[in-house]
Amino acid sequence: MNLFNGSWVFFGLYLAHILVVEYLAWANLHYFGNGWIPTLITILLLTVSQAQAGWLQHDFGHLSVFKKSKWNHIGHKFVIGHLKGASANWWNHRHFQHHAKPNIFSKDPDVNMVHIFVLGDTQPVEYGKKKIKYLPYNHQHQYFFLIGPPLLIPLYFTVQIMKTMITRKDWVDLAWSLSYYTRFLITFVPFFGFFGSVALLFAVRFIESHWFVWVTQMNHIPMEIDHEKHRDWLGCQLAATCNIEQSFFNDWFSGHLNFQIEHHLFPTMPRHNYHKIAPLVRSLCKKYDVHYEEKKLYNAMRDVVGSLKKSGELWLDAYLHK
Repeated sequence: MNLFNGSWVFFGLYLAHILVVEYLAWANLHYFGNGWIPTLITILLLTVSQAQAGWLQHDFGHLSVFKKSKWNHIGHKFVIGHLKGASANWWNHRHFQHHAKPNIFSKDPDVNMVHIFVLGDTQPVEYGKKKIKYLPYNHQHQYFFLIGPPLLIPLYFTVQIMKTMITRKDWVDLAWSLSYYTRFLITFVPFFGFFGSVALLFAVRFIESHWFVWVTQMNHIPMEIDHEKHRDWLGCQLAATCNIEQSFFNDWFSGHLNFQIEHHLFPTMPRHNYHKIAPLVRSLCKKYDVHYEEKKLYNAMRDVVGSLKKSGELWLDAYLHK
């Protein structure tokens, strides 16, 4: 069906819309000054460009834009490095493990919560029985709003990325990353000065982090999270993922990760083809009685909090009574 062939028109226009939004962020300050209203508009525009660049680097990282891996890798370095200030090698190392074994403890780095959260139905009980209490996990659905979405990108990812590039002596990725920060400072220091530009960057990262966390976690956190069960490929991926209803906004807002099931089954398929393969996946799941879950956007986000609350209650019960 040629569903693994990427559309240069789609990805070209996608990159263009990111660059146009970045230009508008600068032009807004250039023409209207650095008052509060133009500054807030620029923050929102930069947040949009950063979030969308995040989805585009994801496409290159999955080798789904060009037919040749070499050109995908070059595009990945450019988008994640020069447009976002991050590291392609760091992302690949984490993300490929996630796709191989999603939501499986000790194998998927995305569910390694370094004792800040307990996830699923098994881990909370294990922690409770062992009387492990790094934090009051029965309140994790509340402190999630304080230390989850606000801090993942501006603090945890930023520090981890820089540390990884330096300790592994990944000078190529470091150079790409520094090119982003250099360009950002050259662009915005004339309007805000050095420290003002750093504050601007932090504000953008802060808002982007909320966008990123809700989109990436609503497909996984409410699903099964457990130790290795050695399932087949279809069963493994479907147990750990769910979809969000398709709409033009949902496609754009999530970078087509609302088709998380199809993305996990066909990681190198260009995302503009997910809607074409989805009916076939649904019929396959129905044929073999594999649960295929699709939600509304609001319900998916609500389920993240509900899942954390449930896990916290399981931990508290085990901690007190087992």
